[in-house]
Amino acid sequence: MATIQLKVNQEGRELRDIDPATPLLWALRDHLGLVGTKFGCGKGLCGACTVHINGAAIRSCSMPVSSVAGQSVTTIEGLAPDHQNLHPLQEAWMDLDVPQCGYCQAGQIMNAASLLQANPHPSDEEIDNAMSGNLCRCGTYTRIRAAIHTAAGKGGAS
Repeated sequence: MATIQLKVNQEGRELRDIDPATPLLWALRDHLGLVGTKFGCGKGLCGACTVHINGAAIRSCSMPVSSVAGQSVTTIEGLAPDHQNLHPLQEAWMDLDVPQCGYCQAGQIMNAASLLQANPHPSDEEIDNAMSGNLCRCGTYTRIRAAIHTAAGKGGAS
């Protein structure tokens, strides 16, 4: 067991008595109570567990918490500055009724935010390529693409 320090959603956090091999996903959910990040496949293949490490989208289910010690982690709960001022992607998701079941949507939004940070005005092909690792059982891919374009038009790279 170890004590691991990291910055989560702009706040310094300490995980005490945690196994360093614990996946970041479970550290976030079980130790810090941040349940927006979802468990999907447990192998980093579906994207439901996507968070940002130092701004880059990663799969938290296969990332040992010890490997992110001292780094900055952003979850869906920390993507927007507050509940009154949502991220442009979150607004677009609601405006275009993107989710059906909603389970994968936090991971979809986090991956899309990373895409827009790197490429503020992606083409359909660039969106499809960047989002191909995030699976949606409900098949809302065309609405996801439209929401990313909408957010890009609102400065979604913020």
